[in-house]
Amino acid sequence: MSTESPTPHRVLVAGGGVAGLEALLALHDLAAGRVALTLLTPERRFTYRPMAVAVPFGRGRMQRHDLLDFARHVGAELVRGELAEVDVNGSAALTADGRRIPFDSLLVAVGAGSAPALSRVRTWTPELDAEVFGGLLADLEEGYAKRVAFVVPSGTAWPLPAYELALMTAWDARDMGQDDVEVTVYTPEAAPLDVFGTEASAALSADLEESGVGVVTGVVVEEDPEAPARLIAQPGDRRLDSQRVIALPRAVARGVGGLPVDERGFIRTDEHGLVEGTGTVWAAGDAISYPIKQGGLAAQQADAAAESIAAAAGAGVDPQPFRPVLRGVLLTGRGRSWIRRDLGDGAEGEAQRHALWWPPTKIAGRYLAPYLASLDEADWTDADRPDGRLVEFTPEGHGR
Repeated sequence: MSTESPTPHRVLVAGGGVAGLEALLALHDLAAGRVALTLLTPERRFTYRPMAVAVPFGRGRMQRHDLLDFARHVGAELVRGELAEVDVNGSAALTADGRRIPFDSLLVAVGAGSAPALSRVRTWTPELDAEVFGGLLADLEEGYAKRVAFVVPSGTAWPLPAYELALMTAWDARDMGQDDVEVTVYTPEAAPLDVFGTEASAALSADLEESGVGVVTGVVVEEDPEAPARLIAQPGDRRLDSQRVIALPRAVARGVGGLPVDERGFIRTDEHGLVEGTGTVWAAGDAISYPIKQGGLAAQQADAAAESIAAAAGAGVDPQPFRPVLRGVLLTGRGRSWIRRDLGDGAEGEAQRHALWWPPTKIAGRYLAPYLASLDEADWTDADRPDGRLVEFTPEGHGR
């Protein structure tokens, strides 16, 4: 009688961002011994981008971790390359340089790109953070800029950075002794961060009022075709007379071939992350057609996909569908606010000055948050946890 173990189920994860790493950690936990993991990514390091907004203000840093070390941690093979196309019928991933990588299950977690929504103003992205803000903060300190606008364009998948940037800019201007600087946020939202509900929106509005940041809601900022240097807010043709304007970008699809996509090019999936019309390809994170693109939701999508893949590999897992719980940490310039809302049950959200999950990171990934916290030797202790409250994502239990 043979004692050889069955051939491991080959799982290829394309993408070394939040969704890809969360999925690999989940699969390592749920299906160890049943899966052979491969990470396909062009990057050499994972960069924790949510703290980019704090870097120019000296209130945080972007963590960077070597993906080779991560691959070793989960027992995965690391392959340098970029996913270009999926041969679904042939169960193979095609890379941009022409290689063909076979798989039993594939998770597409390539993220999304970004593109300017307004061509005549500076566009903020985590990668361009220092470039965009270096000159602005210098101009504020010297008194050259007195009116600054932050624009949330229509179709922006995640507006929170605009409020963080506005708050920290306003407080920094005050700290410089420039008390007459006007900072304004223009947004199509009905209320600031209304996706989190009325309580969180009210809490943010209080922070904005305290810092002196103005907000114009329900407007779409456009470039005036009759005046190239002018921006207008619709409805009403209200002119933006700000001396400095910084806009958030729009998300754009990566363009992976061979998969069904929506009208904007984002991959269509079911509630378990399974790509429509396939039985072996899953997708998670900013690459899929879910309208809100945020790290915590990407991690939840990755968990749902990983559970489904683990079950396909024969692990004793009952795959649970993606049920979005939106979590965010708002850097107010004078502290932090934790905001949370279960988008699946329609309940009101909440906002608190203490942690609503654990570890209290900006990206609340069930597996990734504890992993990154352990690498960075965070000094959080049980004493920091709020008494009497449900604290999610403990490193030991990985609870939902």
